[in-house]
Amino acid sequence: MNMSENTPVKIKVEDLSLIFGAQKKRAQKLLDEGVSKTEILAKTGCTIGVNKANFEIFEGEIFVIMGLSGSGKSTLLRCLNRLHTPTAGKVLINGHDITKETNKELLETRRTELGMVFQKFGLLPHRSVLENAAFGLEIRGEGEQQRLAQAAEALETVGLKGYGDKLPSELSGGMQQRVGLARALANNPEVLLMDEAFSALDPLIKSDMQDELLEIQSKLKKTIVFITHDLDEAIKIGDRIVIMKDGVIEQLGTAEEILTNPASEYVEAFVEKIDRKSVITAGTMMFEKVTKVNVKHHGPEGVIRRMRTAGMEVLPVVDENKSFLGFVWLQDAIESSKAKKSSIQDIIKTEVPSVYAEYTVEEMLPLMVGTKSPLAVVDPNTNKLLGVVYQTSLIIEATKYDRAEIKEMKEQANDQ
Repeated sequence: MNMSENTPVKIKVEDLSLIFGAQKKRAQKLLDEGVSKTEILAKTGCTIGVNKANFEIFEGEIFVIMGLSGSGKSTLLRCLNRLHTPTAGKVLINGHDITKETNKELLETRRTELGMVFQKFGLLPHRSVLENAAFGLEIRGEGEQQRLAQAAEALETVGLKGYGDKLPSELSGGMQQRVGLARALANNPEVLLMDEAFSALDPLIKSDMQDELLEIQSKLKKTIVFITHDLDEAIKIGDRIVIMKDGVIEQLGTAEEILTNPASEYVEAFVEKIDRKSVITAGTMMFEKVTKVNVKHHGPEGVIRRMRTAGMEVLPVVDENKSFLGFVWLQDAIESSKAKKSSIQDIIKTEVPSVYAEYTVEEMLPLMVGTKSPLAVVDPNTNKLLGVVYQTSLIIEATKYDRAEIKEMKEQANDQ
């Protein structure tokens, strides 16, 4: 999801804290004074579940909250629908603070704005799949015909069309989790809260469910808050990721931002084993302020001067609209100059690779094999040159990966 300044904020969390124990007020006072979680436990017997969390979740994004066991991620999620009542702070959903809602108002918020999918499927064993998918609507008081129609539509959305008459015991674990997801979607919530929803599934089924969620999201554009302890899962599905430790938000950002600029030693250690090549993109690696050649304004002599000033042997060529045309090389410019030519049109190498900003290192590595050309990064709509990724930058990234893997990439490229 591409978020802009105009993307509405769906959920806003302000100075949110949750404390477990009898002496909450005393513990909150100590927390405000900067006393550590360990000291507060020793002095009050209280446990800090969430420590002054602040963040915004935008409409239509998949917002992942992750951390190790005991980090506070699930506790924080339960504050968003007030399954846990926060000790301090605000949770604003569509601008209204649910921490101040009456029980009746909160019940209505949960029924209309929030849906939840748990790690344990929680299906009713003696009810059919269709009836399970309709259960939330039944509790809400919807008529039978309407709720079964909405449940049937939700089952189709999650790929379970035709399974409505089955019992949960007749379905695999992955299919049962799809029923749980359908039950949440049947209510048509604005926000979907998913607490380690795929953690209990086998790896292959888990991967399928991640793909299914992304497919559903591409159609429905829900706001999804997803809890996981699996960083690979967070990177695969999350638009942005929060990493928590001991109730504290250590960092919030895109996967690429977190990998390239970890905010703490903890985050750095947390992400050190991640496969960077599937995350780092051309948009991060490219040189934006690169010397360019204008095909109309620069002849061979002008190209040579620009190359010598920049200390480069190859430069990108653009037209009047800054659209990328190709690359020109120093040796070709010298030969063209000796031949007294005034234009560089015939020495532009146009059969060169170009990529978009979202291309990953994994996608760019094969393009560098068999060529000395840099990679032009262009706008997908206008073909305007955004920047250049040089071979050396890719090679530096490539050295971080398994040599056998790089060798295999080269062999595949040579075979094509």
